[in-house]
Amino acid sequence: ALTEPFTVHFTITNLRFTTDLGTPHSAKFNSTAKIMQYYIEPLLQKSSISPYFIGCKAAGFRSGRERHHTGVDAVCSYQNDVSLASFNREVVYHELSTMTKGVTKLGHYSLEKKSLYVDG
Repeated sequence: ALTEPFTVHFTITNLRFTTDLGTPHSAKFNSTAKIMQYYIEPLLQKSSISPYFIGCKAAGFRSGRERHHTGVDAVCSYQNDVSLASFNREVVYHELSTMTKGVTKLGHYSLEKKSLYVDG
């Protein structure tokens, strides 16, 4: 079985973007990446890809449209087994959308409603 990556992108509206957040391996980047992993992984563990889900890591943070918004790019992976129907990013998107209350909440973070994107 192959390990296949997919990316989950979204924008948090109550996390101010700072240059140290945009700097890989900085203390702020590392601590925020751990928090994102803590919130994203349980959702995917409850999704349709759950039996094949391996994990996620925050790959980057970027400035959002508003200065107090932060875009998040998380690279996740799953085991691509021949018995598994191909990864369906639309299904995963809809599941994540539902689990984040219509793309509005991720733990104590608020999400920009139209910001969720799953790239498979």
